[in-house]
Amino acid sequence: MPRRTARRGTRPRTVRRTCAAVVAAAATAAGAPPAAAEPAPPTDPLPSGLRPALAKPSAQPRGWAKGLVIGGDQAGHRLVVLDAGERSWSGRRAVKWSWRPTAARGYRDVAAAWGGASDVRVRRRHGRTYVVTAQGAGFAGAVEYPSGRRLWAVDAGRSSGLHAAELLPDGNVAVAAANGHWVRVYAASRGRAARAHAQVRLARAHGLLWDPSRRLLWALGDDHLVALRVGGTAHRPTLRAVKRRRLPSGSGHDLAPVYGDRNRLWITTHHGVYQYDKRRDAFTTRYRLAARVNKRIVKAVGDHPRTGQVLLTRPKKGCATSWCTDTLEFFGPGRRTATRVLRGAQFYRARWFVPRYQ
Repeated sequence: MPRRTARRGTRPRTVRRTCAAVVAAAATAAGAPPAAAEPAPPTDPLPSGLRPALAKPSAQPRGWAKGLVIGGDQAGHRLVVLDAGERSWSGRRAVKWSWRPTAARGYRDVAAAWGGASDVRVRRRHGRTYVVTAQGAGFAGAVEYPSGRRLWAVDAGRSSGLHAAELLPDGNVAVAAANGHWVRVYAASRGRAARAHAQVRLARAHGLLWDPSRRLLWALGDDHLVALRVGGTAHRPTLRAVKRRRLPSGSGHDLAPVYGDRNRLWITTHHGVYQYDKRRDAFTTRYRLAARVNKRIVKAVGDHPRTGQVLLTRPKKGCATSWCTDTLEFFGPGRRTATRVLRGAQFYRARWFVPRYQ
């Protein structure tokens, strides 16, 4: 696995990020097939030297996997929850929830910003479950699960290139913009369309994760992992960087908790899958299942807190865009390696349906 330190100016900084905005007339019922849609325009263009690393998993679902997963299907312009225990995802049994915003559900003002899911996470607050999402066309929001009712949503602008979202314990929402080069904490606790926010600059911001034990917001950029301190009040938040660590290789993509070890984070870049040790302030590729998991151009990574099985999404050869896949890959000990295919889907990221921060 190549290891290198990225330097500023070695890769283009301006990447066109646009997505088709298609708004359904009614909420998609659970299990409904994806709506017909053309592929979104290019984003995160893949350097030619990495094209041989495009995934080539079997088109046939196989192996053991257990648990629900949630992802953004860019082809169907929807968020979808799937049962990894079902080998075939072609029928209704595997699809547990499918959703997109509609005017009828209170999203008229932001519906045009929907399209091209970049990130999706599950969180719990005050006894309720929420899905937090960032969309390439500018939609950032937190919606109640499974009702789909709006907790908060805004249109952050198509040119921002949203790549990550996180629900904070006080009800505010953090959002990362790859093309806007910023991380914001929106005062979502003010109301369902609140736009007031605190902001810091982070080049090609791609990932966010709240750390309850250290009370920090971790943010992943092109070249750096940054720890942000959220201050002020819920209605008037402040944001400042308190730690900055250069990545072991360039083009940061995903940031996720390592369940079972609160001192570690998953980090992915164009060139590898790492864990960051908070106590040692160091990146490592020495971790469980590294021989199977440490791959290039991984867009999302995460382990299941009960089974330990690791879920990856990475661009697949032959998919409609240079960053998408219709196949989720699962890695575990022994024979617990599996693939699940949702034919026609275009996933950028998919995650375990787990609301825990750590």
